Amino acid sequence: MTINTITCHRAYNHGAMLQAYALIRYLQSLGHEAVDIHYWPEMGRNGVNYWWVPAHYRRLGYKQAYILNHLHYNYRLKKRKKAFDLFAEQFIPTTASSFRSIDELQKAPPEADVYIAGSDQIWNTTLTNGTDPAFYLDFGSPKRKISYAASFATTALKPGTEDFVTSKLRNFDAISVREESGIKLLSDLGYNGTLVVDPVFLLDVTSWETLINRNFSSERYIVVYDFEIKRGVIPSIAKKLARLLKCKIYSISPFHFWYANKSFDREGPQTFVSLIKHAQCVISNSFHGTAFAMIFGKDFFVVNRKDGLNIRIHDLLSRYNLTDRIITPDAGDDTLMTHIDYSKVYPNLQRDIKQSKQWLQDHIALV
Repeated sequence: MTINTITCHRAYNHGAMLQAYALIRYLQSLGHEAVDIHYWPEMGRNGVNYWWVPAHYRRLGYKQAYILNHLHYNYRLKKRKKAFDLFAEQFIPTTASSFRSIDELQKAPPEADVYIAGSDQIWNTTLTNGTDPAFYLDFGSPKRKISYAASFATTALKPGTEDFVTSKLRNFDAISVREESGIKLLSDLGYNGTLVVDPVFLLDVTSWETLINRNFSSERYIVVYDFEIKRGVIPSIAKKLARLLKCKIYSISPFHFWYANKSFDREGPQTFVSLIKHAQCVISNSFHGTAFAMIFGKDFFVVNRKDGLNIRIHDLLSRYNLTDRIITPDAGDDTLMTHIDYSKVYPNLQRDIKQSKQWLQDHIALV
């Protein structure tokens, strides 16, 4: 069977690219011919466009803004982009044609038996994703259209987008989401949904280990995966934990942080997997930073984000009784030295993985 997935696979974000890889890899393991639709809208292209200047640079005036942006591109972003592009070329098969807009998809949709709108924040209406008809499969005529582990990322839609989302969800034959909050949101819109695990959980540890390209096993470090460039809670916690564990701080964040002993901000997804695999502990405000810590059985701590995109992680932690891993700046040494008893986590996680795999297989089989 031929299956086309669509998700934010070119977001130059470790989690976004790895969840796209995981869904394709799992579908292939079932014997299907699965590829990702090579969809790269303007929002995704801008982040790695040499000539595009972010708003926070524009405030400085265009001359200064262009200078700063081009220095930033040549120093860090160019190498980071190359690492991510290489991973995508090696591990994420895509359609022969590339598409840059919903219009292009509607004019010449790729042929497949099944379309799957994949995971990550594809329906986050505070971002461009959530109002892009492409991520609601508003194109093509396959035999079946489903979503797998789609995420709204918030507890409510952005005001004014309710009618759009409600109408576009009619494209689906079956809907699954990765958060309890998403189930409630669907219900409020008049739709039924099924709760499933994120695609990264569909692959076991052995499968993820095949990606490892660097061995950090001889080094003692904690990993920081932080999306907030301004100084916040994570630096103080990371320094305190590094002192307690007598180890270094490594950062795999998209920025270079002053307090890290080593920063891997220009590295791709394989290094991300490698670093988490061998870390003593993971400190993150990222859903996938948390997910991969769970996959590899690592101690981790979660810090809330100021942008409010916390419900994704809270739902995940609540499901497995791990909300005590959410910490604040006043966390004491005793808290930071606690360990996760994965013997209590994994039975429930494996149950959910099994049910999620069954849901996906059952709805594909309906073709």
